[in-house]
Amino acid sequence: MTRSNAREIAVHLIYAVQCGGETVDAVLETRFDQAYYEGLAGEHEVYAEAPGEKQKRYITAVVRGVTERRAELEALIAKYAIGWNLNRISSLARAIMELAMYEALYVEDVPMNVAVHEAVLLTQKYEEPETATFVNGILGSFSRDREAAE
Repeated sequence: MTRSNAREIAVHLIYAVQCGGETVDAVLETRFDQAYYEGLAGEHEVYAEAPGEKQKRYITAVVRGVTERRAELEALIAKYAIGWNLNRISSLARAIMELAMYEALYVEDVPMNVAVHEAVLLTQKYEEPETATFVNGILGSFSRDREAAE
C-alpha cells in the first residue's frame, strides 16, 4: 500500500471520527480488521489492499494527532478561509485540510509541498472542482506563512 493510499484511508477515518460519532479507538479497531477491507475492496480501489504495519502506524498516528489537535487545525483553517464560516466548508474538505496541516506541522517525513499536493488531489477526487481550488488556496496561504516563519 502506498503512502497516498494510507493518507486517503486516514482521511476517511478522520471523517468517521468527526462526523460519525465514533471514538478514535473504535474507528481504528474496526477499520484495521481484514474483513473490513475485504468487504470494501469491490466498492473502492483504496481498500483493495489492507495496510501493512508501517501504514497502520502512520494512519494511527495521524488520525489520533488530527483528532487531538482538531481545535488548533480548525483555527488555522479559519485563519486562512477569509470570509468563510467553518460550517460552510464540507466536513470532508475540512478533514483533508486538517490532515495536510497536521502532516506539515507534525510529521517529519512529509514535506509541505507533498502534504498540499496530496490534499488537493484528494479534494479533486471527492469534491467539486471549486472546492479543490478553495482547498489549494487555503493550504497555499498556510504553506507560504509557514515557509516565511522558518
